Amino acid sequence: MNENRGKYFTTGEFADLCNVKKQTLFHYDDIGLLSPEFKNHKGYRFYSFNQYEVFTVIELLKTMDMPLKEIKAFMSDKTPAELTSLLKRKSKELEKKRAELNQIQKLIDTKIAQTELAIITDFTQIYLEDLEARPLYLSVPILNCSDREYVKILSSFSKEISQRKLNLGNPVGALIDRSQILNQDYENYTFLYIEAHNENVSIFSRPSGLYLTGYHLGSEDTIGETYMKLMNYMSEHNLYIKGNAYEEYILDEVAVNGIDHYVTQIQVEVEREGNKP
Repeated sequence: MNENRGKYFTTGEFADLCNVKKQTLFHYDDIGLLSPEFKNHKGYRFYSFNQYEVFTVIELLKTMDMPLKEIKAFMSDKTPAELTSLLKRKSKELEKKRAELNQIQKLIDTKIAQTELAIITDFTQIYLEDLEARPLYLSVPILNCSDREYVKILSSFSKEISQRKLNLGNPVGALIDRSQILNQDYENYTFLYIEAHNENVSIFSRPSGLYLTGYHLGSEDTIGETYMKLMNYMSEHNLYIKGNAYEEYILDEVAVNGIDHYVTQIQVEVEREGNKP
């Protein structure tokens, strides 16, 4: 090879062209992945512009999490057909990764929105509001189950949520049947639930209508006190329990330290006296 530099790049120049450190090129040379076009009698490395294209392919495959060892094997014995096959496989992997990243982005956006809303909410107040219908994905029934059964069902439900890609930042909630509320059995949940965004899953629709919303601060051990406040509010404003209650954390260990600072939102479907059958 003619040692006249001509149109060749030094290692520093080629590293600058490729936007990498010289050590990266030294490493690629050492492992036989990308060696310089030639070395002069002093051992200086020189690269051609054609090798820039080779470098871009190597970096492309690296971004697809392909190990250098596999890249080297491919680059040593490549054909157009093998390149097409490889890129098609990598394209499918990217599609899967893109879907996973989209789910993570939705989870983050939901958490941001929920937490920002919690920051400006007065938890000492009780709110009467008209709410839209809300699609929910339910667990198997958990009414009157033992603590051990509850743990197993919660674990199984969490796996279902993950498999069905329903975890988009909304908390797992608990549905309490109207009859349980009337019996003041506030800790005996009927179902677990999570908001359903996937139309391909069987869903339960929380009805649209009038809901009384209150907030419980701290452990669930004293949640009955918050329910009593809601019941007193209903009595004072001629409201009656029409449907179920829906509980979910709006502040938990992700945002606050310790269960004493947790905030549980309770929404109870109600109706006005004139609408009661």
